[in-house]
Amino acid sequence: MNSGLSLKRLLRVSVAAGAAGALALGGLTACSSDDNSSDSAGNPAGKTTELPSNPATGDPIKIGFIASEGGAVQLPMLRTSGEAAARYLNENGGGIGGHKVELVVCKQSEEPASATKCANELVEKKVAAVVAPLSSQGAVMLPIITGAKIPYIAQAPVSRAEFATPGAYMLSGGTIAVLAGQAKTAAQSGIKKFTVLIGDSGDAATSVKAMATPIFQQAGVELKVVVVPVASADPTPEITAGLADKPGAVTVLGDTRMCVSAMKVLQSVAPDVKKYLIASCLDKPVWEAIGGHDKLIGAKAFTTVNLTSDDPSVTLYRSIMAKYAPDDDPQGLGYLGYQVVMSLGEIGKDIKGVTAADLRTALTTATDVPLPAAPGLTFTCNGKAMPMLPPLCSNSIIVSDVAADGKFENSTVIKN
Repeated sequence: MNSGLSLKRLLRVSVAAGAAGALALGGLTACSSDDNSSDSAGNPAGKTTELPSNPATGDPIKIGFIASEGGAVQLPMLRTSGEAAARYLNENGGGIGGHKVELVVCKQSEEPASATKCANELVEKKVAAVVAPLSSQGAVMLPIITGAKIPYIAQAPVSRAEFATPGAYMLSGGTIAVLAGQAKTAAQSGIKKFTVLIGDSGDAATSVKAMATPIFQQAGVELKVVVVPVASADPTPEITAGLADKPGAVTVLGDTRMCVSAMKVLQSVAPDVKKYLIASCLDKPVWEAIGGHDKLIGAKAFTTVNLTSDDPSVTLYRSIMAKYAPDDDPQGLGYLGYQVVMSLGEIGKDIKGVTAADLRTALTTATDVPLPAAPGLTFTCNGKAMPMLPPLCSNSIIVSDVAADGKFENSTVIKN
């Protein structure tokens, strides 16, 4: 994909990614489940391995961890998986360049007041970096954290600020990478028409259309964005009308509730259309609501993780979770917290000290760093992965076929 024109256009409309990212955050919130069993029916945990013994002995390096826990937002698995990764680094993985990880956790409720409090608290505690696996409050927290010259690291961008603020480091390309990967996959598959189903919350539909249109145009695929009323008990009329031109593939950008309602309609009115699905449409509540994993067989998954793989990095993830977070579902959302903490161990192998400046140097000089539990994905945070959007450390996405029992097969990495 030629990035020049698209990225210039994307920079002007990067708020779109914030809108879509906020929807994804809502999906993750809705996905939370009381069933944390790692061997849920049809969703086997996979094999594990014995962990090495390589304890960290150097001076501690303080890492601030902003957890999304409070009020209506309860994602404790992001924190517990991050804590599990820190324990592994300290007890088994040699820390961050030999330094022990001192995780300083602050919980916020995904609203400005608590997010501001956390940002200020972590600055006061002089952390060397702040990690926020996924948050809608980047625009609030970033000016405080980066203003103190502390690196801010997230798994994926949600707010516009995370796409453009110097000192922010996004380990994945977020919505941009997803849409670019979907466009390229559609073109390679000979698909001429592609439909995006998106909820009517705020300006999300308008923003995503502005962002996605140049991407799909350059891929030679006709794009249609269909707005679905999220409050509707039955969106069949809107989705049916939106599919009247018989697209070759369709994606749903929304939270779990929207994924459930849209997937039910698609099963009824367009069962044979190819489905390109993001994480919120592949989670347990969705396949349970639509009648089981077999209803997703043949879909394409666009993700920054592959939790059903037997790749050594994924086996290590399952092993760490089994030892240090045994009550969490290793197939759930914990990978978001795990990836941001474990990535610090990867980039900090040759770190010289424990200050924010030391960690920033490690971030900006490490290249093609493997993203933990994401076979084939790497990140480079020197501003060159997407030059028009320097905080993005990757422009790639994993594309997989969804097979029986929700397993991913034929996984490939698309670089955009």
